[in-house]
Amino acid sequence: MFMGEYKHQLDSKGRMIVPSKFREELSEAFVITRGLDKCLFGYTFDEWARIEEKMKSLPLTKKDARKFMRLFFSGAAQVEVDKQGRINIPSNLREYAGLKKECTVIGVSGRIEIWDTDEWENFYTESEDNFEDIAEDLIDFNL
Repeated sequence: MFMGEYKHQLDSKGRMIVPSKFREELSEAFVITRGLDKCLFGYTFDEWARIEEKMKSLPLTKKDARKFMRLFFSGAAQVEVDKQGRINIPSNLREYAGLKKECTVIGVSGRIEIWDTDEWENFYTESEDNFEDIAEDLIDFNL
């Protein structure tokens, strides 16, 4: 399980250090793709396979399902962790997430998320103000 929040920087070549707390579970390589809310999602190969299986059950006759699958899978890339603990984030994914220099990497249970730090701070501030309302809306899920 991934949890926590870590600040890292992109270098001029688009490389970023993966938090050491996440490296062991992610292993030497993992998958990143376009996420929601202008961030990137990162998955272990096992988790990626589970998601892929679930996506296969989406109805191809639904336009939104086709669009989502196209965007989600076309943005996917396998990244390898180098000896310094860095990954090279492809330019199309850096552009999608608006990654500049300062990045925030967060653990969200079965995945990691990579955010531009300014975007993360805006999202966090906005969501923090509504945390109780969000929790109340989720009460129906027996959390």
